[in-house]
Amino acid sequence: MSNTYTQIHIQCIVAVKFRQSLIDITWKERLQQYITGIVQNNGHKMISINSMPDHLHLFFGFRPNQSLSDFMRIVKGESSEWVNKQAFNPSIFRWQEGYGAFSYARSQIKAVAKYIENQEEHHRKKTFLEEYKQFLDHFEVEYDERYIFKPLE
Repeated sequence: MSNTYTQIHIQCIVAVKFRQSLIDITWKERLQQYITGIVQNNGHKMISINSMPDHLHLFFGFRPNQSLSDFMRIVKGESSEWVNKQAFNPSIFRWQEGYGAFSYARSQIKAVAKYIENQEEHHRKKTFLEEYKQFLDHFEVEYDERYIFKPLE
């Protein structure tokens, strides 16, 4: 076959290191725009992005021209470097090691995008840790509770 055809939709969830609430409302939109640029510059298509003070959801159409782990390393590395250069926080900004990645069918795109857009509403009812465990359970991802998030040091 001479061409590659794919339809891959992935939601990634990343936490701020130690789940600190460092993403401030005053610059969260700029962070989301910056990350959208990273996604597009890597040949992928941003569908929806939203952040809370301690974590970020990004949902994108993924092209298989790079590995997901390489792509997320770029997203996290370049965005944390940008946040630090902007001096938005008095302390160094870093993302937690690892991430959650969940795939969806085309028929689920609107519902997932809406879920991400309504993060503030969801987190009035449940914490980020509760939400994250719910994703892992729903997608039947085996995990050890000791390693879901790095504890505070």
